[in-house]
Amino acid sequence: MIFLILKRNDLLCNDLAALKILIMEIKNLFDPAVKQELINRINTLTPESKRKWGKMDAAQMMAHLQAPMGVALGTHPLKGNPLLKMIMPLFKKALYDEKPWKQGLPTAKSFVTTGEPKNFDEEKRKLLEMLNHFSENNMISEDHPVFGKLSKEQWSKATWKHFDHHLRQFGA
Repeated sequence: MIFLILKRNDLLCNDLAALKILIMEIKNLFDPAVKQELINRINTLTPESKRKWGKMDAAQMMAHLQAPMGVALGTHPLKGNPLLKMIMPLFKKALYDEKPWKQGLPTAKSFVTTGEPKNFDEEKRKLLEMLNHFSENNMISEDHPVFGKLSKEQWSKATWKHFDHHLRQFGA
């Protein structure tokens, strides 16, 4: 039996399944096997896939994933708000740390995709194309417009974590 005392809410945990809710393995999207795993998960989605939380349907979710990845690749310009530029670096580690993101976190306006219907097949094709293009050689060298300096590994892990969050949203 494994006993772990966690600082978070002074939780005593003897169940690894309960521990998994609090921490997760963050994977590096530059690893071809990790990228293939995401591709396989995306390929399980259908236009009828039901969300477990939130407002997006599967096509809108795939469109949503493209925007932040586009920031990393330099194809989606993101304006940095001066106030956010001061505050958000304090939360930067949450982008790529081992703690799962909560459901219903606020979304940057330029990443919101719920206002209009999306074509499932087209969004899936574009997402897979971007995912296949995502590599260390294709990353921007500038700072993130809101979070500041990110290493390529941090960009990779943050992108994987974002994909994982939304794929879990749809049970994929």
